[in-house]
Amino acid sequence: MGNMMVIGKVIDMRSLLVAGLAVLSTWFCLRYGITGNFPLTLIATAIVFPIVFAIGHAFKRREKALDDYGIIKAHGRALYFAARDWMPKRDDSLLRDIERTLGTLLVAIRDMLKSPVSDLEQSERRVYAAFSELSEFVKRLRENGLSAGECSRCNQFVSKMIVSFEQIKHIYQYRTPRTLNAFSDFFILVLPVLYGPFFAYEAENYSLPIVYAMPILFSIILVGLANIQDHLEDPFDQIGEDDVAINAEKFVALLSCETEAARSSCTA
Repeated sequence: MGNMMVIGKVIDMRSLLVAGLAVLSTWFCLRYGITGNFPLTLIATAIVFPIVFAIGHAFKRREKALDDYGIIKAHGRALYFAARDWMPKRDDSLLRDIERTLGTLLVAIRDMLKSPVSDLEQSERRVYAAFSELSEFVKRLRENGLSAGECSRCNQFVSKMIVSFEQIKHIYQYRTPRTLNAFSDFFILVLPVLYGPFFAYEAENYSLPIVYAMPILFSIILVGLANIQDHLEDPFDQIGEDDVAINAEKFVALLSCETEAARSSCTA
């Protein structure tokens, strides 16, 4: 079952379409004696190099999104620990409030990243409403006895979370160069068909099944590279397995578990 899923990710309708056109072009050239020894460097220049460049750029975007997501979680956890451990007296109601607010924030970010860019303004308001609650929460910590210096540090946590969110938002808003993607998509469709004379030329050196296998492999490889780039293009759409998954519920549950574990160790 796992192997079939992997094959399904590589061979899709677009790869079948391009492979079918390439095989048809090869058959036509063999039928009418149209041959030509085309240089393979044309494929590398027109398709492989632009796609590999786009894949590298998309991968860097994904890694940057993971870094910023980690920063948001880390500083959110630091705020929680501040409310739990820095106060003169532990207040469980404060802990429940920060758990709820952090959960609301991560859910709002997740919903925004999974929504169309056209809904950004509305989705962003929910995110900044949660950030506003975090800011008010720091103020409550000050009113409940947290020192001014430690409150200032908590405000810095919130500020760094906002910076990371804005960077994630820009990754969500903007894609890799669209003209580069359009250029690659065009030649992925055209070149396997135009190389029919080349595959017919190579028929002199190979048996007929292998002659038809070449355009199929060319098409699957080129379209497969394009599919990799497409899946990495938006690291938040939850379509590819390499997407960034924001699990707000697990994050909040772990905060509660850490507090319960700390209480148990203290009791013991």
